[in-house]
Amino acid sequence: MHGEHGDLLVGRVEPCRLIDLPEHKDPRGSLAVVESNRDVKFDINRVYYLYDLPSSTVRGAHGHRSLEQLIIAVHGRFEITVDDGYRRMRFQLDSPTKALYVGPMIWRDLINFSPGAVGLVIASMHYDESDYFREYSDFLEAARSLE
Repeated sequence: MHGEHGDLLVGRVEPCRLIDLPEHKDPRGSLAVVESNRDVKFDINRVYYLYDLPSSTVRGAHGHRSLEQLIIAVHGRFEITVDDGYRRMRFQLDSPTKALYVGPMIWRDLINFSPGAVGLVIASMHYDESDYFREYSDFLEAARSLE
């Protein structure tokens, strides 16, 4: 699969991609919106956020069998590396109106947090430890066995 500029897309089940979120501005300020089955193609079942992150920390460092996520830098910036077992790509999130869709069978690392960065994660499932790949070698074996 190829992106707009001929880049290979990452994600054999569903490609990772940046999504523009609907934004509403007026003199009172700005509002960005995420709605189930509109802005994301899944039901939202879990929302959490990351904050007080040292710039050198690595978050994520795991994969999911079935989970879908939308990741947003609601304040500051950070990078996300996504890997489907064949290809790897890095995205920078630096706007609360941009979100990264990360689908099933993707290994992700969140890195290079700016001071005060806050990352919001919107997930399709409740927490389920059995959905996680904690070891990259286990993820790689499963990802490369996909048809």
